[in-house]
Amino acid sequence: MAFIKEFGSWLPERVVTSQEAGSWVGADSTWVVNVSGIEERRFAVDEDTVADLAARAGRDCLERAGVAPGDLGMVMVASGSAERSFPGPACVAAQKMGAAGVPAVDLPMASAGSLFGLSMAARLTSQIGPILVIGAEKMSRIVAREPQERGVAVLFGDGAGACLITAEKGRAEIVDSVLGTDGSYSEDLTLENGMPIKMNGRSVILQASRKIPAAIRSLLDRYKIQPPDVLAFLMHQANQNLIDRVASTLGVPSAKFFSNIRKYGNTSSASMLIAACEWSQDNDFEPGLPVVFAAFGAGFNWGALLVRGV
Repeated sequence: MAFIKEFGSWLPERVVTSQEAGSWVGADSTWVVNVSGIEERRFAVDEDTVADLAARAGRDCLERAGVAPGDLGMVMVASGSAERSFPGPACVAAQKMGAAGVPAVDLPMASAGSLFGLSMAARLTSQIGPILVIGAEKMSRIVAREPQERGVAVLFGDGAGACLITAEKGRAEIVDSVLGTDGSYSEDLTLENGMPIKMNGRSVILQASRKIPAAIRSLLDRYKIQPPDVLAFLMHQANQNLIDRVASTLGVPSAKFFSNIRKYGNTSSASMLIAACEWSQDNDFEPGLPVVFAAFGAGFNWGALLVRGV
């Protein structure tokens, strides 16, 4: 058995409005909000690295959980925006948190990385001890690259989220997960070294709006759970219109899909855990009630994870 013990997050202080972001590509703030639901996002200072962001979110999670860094069995860091090919940010983040000597693993995945990390951690924690899963992204460095595309540069922000998975009873039990990958779409969302993001927006939205609901339904059907019976959906914050479309496809009110994209933009693999941390501060898991995590990202990679409050 595996449990979610606690969440953590870290967000930069600098707020970049959609008016400012739109000015980079000749768009007004109304257009940005209409196509994405994003009113503002956070940008880190130039000196901060992905590892810095990851370490801050990781420390926040461990402090909330009352767990010492040296007691971890593993640190996982999911990021698609790391500054270099190797070493990845995981080893540096672990060292900065005071977890030197603890195995640190990188998941170089955009958007869906933290979901894959949670799924893997749930299977490993009984063997190796508590696992800290972190999603950390510094997208501001990437969206500044020329040429800035109108439908891409305005979407992204910086931040990090974290989740501690343990074999000991926590806030919610991880029940099961469904993961998928389809490399035939690998060219539709790419980030080459030193280059701007290339995105076939129509393909991304089309496939995400199909694959996310299908994964959620497949997972819920295993346990004879109807979507309206889910307490909350904690989804990768890619686009508010996409979140609303997934909710509509599943036949549940959009209000059941927690959303903070308005404040933080798309923080890629960090977004789902930032959302979960924020949701958990104002809400709580309820005994026996299901909560669903879901994400979709470059690859294409996607999936859903089912937990129940304890």
